[in-house]
Amino acid sequence: MTFVTVDRLTRSFGTVQAVRDISFRFDAGEIYGFIGPNGAGKSTTMRILATLDLPSSGDCTVGGLSTVDDADQVRRMIGYMPDSYGAYPNMTVWEYLDFFARAYGLRSMARTRAVGDVMDFCQLGGLREKNITTLSKGMKQRLCLGRCLIHDPKLLILDEPSAGLDPRARIEFRELLRLLAKQGKAIFISSHILAELEELCDGVAIVEQGTLVRSGRVGEIKASVEAALEHRANAEPQKHVTVLEIRLAAPHADAARILAEQPELSEVSVENTLITARCGGNSAAQAALLKRLIDAGLPVCRFAGREQNLEDLFMHLTEGKVQ
Repeated sequence: MTFVTVDRLTRSFGTVQAVRDISFRFDAGEIYGFIGPNGAGKSTTMRILATLDLPSSGDCTVGGLSTVDDADQVRRMIGYMPDSYGAYPNMTVWEYLDFFARAYGLRSMARTRAVGDVMDFCQLGGLREKNITTLSKGMKQRLCLGRCLIHDPKLLILDEPSAGLDPRARIEFRELLRLLAKQGKAIFISSHILAELEELCDGVAIVEQGTLVRSGRVGEIKASVEAALEHRANAEPQKHVTVLEIRLAAPHADAARILAEQPELSEVSVENTLITARCGGNSAAQAALLKRLIDAGLPVCRFAGREQNLEDLFMHLTEGKVQ
């Protein structure tokens, strides 16, 4: 039986449908990513899955239990980390975790053991007596994860957990999530850092304007998109489509205009000195394109094709619409 199921979920706020008939599923031991622009319905879906909101129609199940009909039982099985959370003033790290352990009904030695185990796992042991308001962003994220783990949940729901973290803190946080998945926990995570999700997740659900665009394993989504692009390419004069990554030696004021004039290129993105684009045409056509770019004055220092990544899929499958 699939451990987590979102089945035809819809949530309306007056005349606005924040979530429209969304369905996907994932299992214990999997890390499942949730991707979409701001306002796409991600947080609303996560709140419903965490039993903090009710759907207008549809349902979610965790371990076969409905988040609507069996909310009290489901709450014992989940740890929810929202995109913003309160840090109580004048509490130490130990007191903060001990408070939540008491809230979950842990008593005596069981509570002490649970708090100690969580502090060890999240590498917070050296901060036991430190006031939580003085912690760095990375340590606060670990503390919040520890709070979610205190009752040993089977499902973790993490809304933008790595937002604002420095690279080292993101890597260390990612390793903690991998360890938890290996322990058999299901992890549902949203993030705008798509490269991170691609490396971390077993599967993803992509949403836009409250509607599910695509869901499944990243490799399967890649294959389906590439097949569709190949079919489209075969119906047109250009037969090959490649994701190009072009690096300039320095920013160029006319880069966007020059690239827009190249008939082989589509879905062009210019970020300072990094250019990505879809390119139609074989290797000879790409060589001719490179020559034209250099002749036009672009200081190209790197020009290479690469495999599609999750960012490419997101840009291809969504249109940037907001509700």
